[in-house]
Amino acid sequence: MQRRVIDPITRKWRPPLALVIGGTLAAVLCLPLLGIGYFKLAGNILGWGETSWLIAWMAVVSTVILGFLLWRLVLRPVYALTTYAKAVKEGHRDLPLPPHFGTPELTALGEAVHDMATTLQSREAGIRAYSDHVTHEMKSPLTSISAAAELLSGDLDEADRVPLLDTIRTSSARMERLLNDLRRLAAARTPMSRGPSDLDAVVAALSKRTPLEINVARSGLVSFDADGLLAVLEQLAQNSVAHGAQSLTLHNSPQTLHIQDDGTGIFPGDQSRIFDPFFTTRRDSGGTGLGLAIVQAILESSGASIALVPSDHGTAFDIRF
Repeated sequence: MQRRVIDPITRKWRPPLALVIGGTLAAVLCLPLLGIGYFKLAGNILGWGETSWLIAWMAVVSTVILGFLLWRLVLRPVYALTTYAKAVKEGHRDLPLPPHFGTPELTALGEAVHDMATTLQSREAGIRAYSDHVTHEMKSPLTSISAAAELLSGDLDEADRVPLLDTIRTSSARMERLLNDLRRLAAARTPMSRGPSDLDAVVAALSKRTPLEINVARSGLVSFDADGLLAVLEQLAQNSVAHGAQSLTLHNSPQTLHIQDDGTGIFPGDQSRIFDPFFTTRRDSGGTGLGLAIVQAILESSGASIALVPSDHGTAFDIRF
């Protein structure tokens, strides 16, 4: 599940960038005019030298004030964002952003940069963990195949060859299932349309693909792609069958689809890990542990989410669109 990061930038009123630039240009335009006007009006009171010095000091003070405002409102936030971006590039994760920025536009830019950095860091961590899992899952069948092949290269009786050949076939089949599920997981990350789709039509297609009895407590339109929803429900139905379920009940409500089966349920100790890639309690029967990870990827790629919810019997999920 994706978690929303707490906004590190303090919401505080700051003048818009257009006002800062417009005010600077107006000051540059008006100060000489004011100086000329004052010089003309005060020409009979102050001498030419005093008036010139007065105008010069007004220009210097105005320039200092405008320079400070531009540094405070524009340059400092830009420098801070540059430093933050370089730190993220170098792999630092704990460098804070400034608590506030000079203008609303730069505040929005700071939030966008922070969100982008958080997303990229999370994605990088996910890819690293994903690669570690894939390596671990592939290592076992590869080791079995390598060992069996090495033994087969020697002089063996026919009775000894049979279990070794079975080991190679079983390990090869497991690797093929893993590769197929990995391709499905990669394809599941492609965003789908938001529908809507007719739940009754999706259930009719699902009934042809599962031995479960499908009950629709409340039908209607679902804000998701029909093919994507069918793939999600089919995977959930396969999991339900594997856990001894006989029926699957769907209840559609605005923005939420509730799915309930009558199987044996999920052990409390496993509930926090069911969406982790490669986590499975059915490894001996060929489970790869990618089914629910694929379901989550399909939904999250289009802005939806899935969560395990408490149930008195069986397993229940809520899909939120």
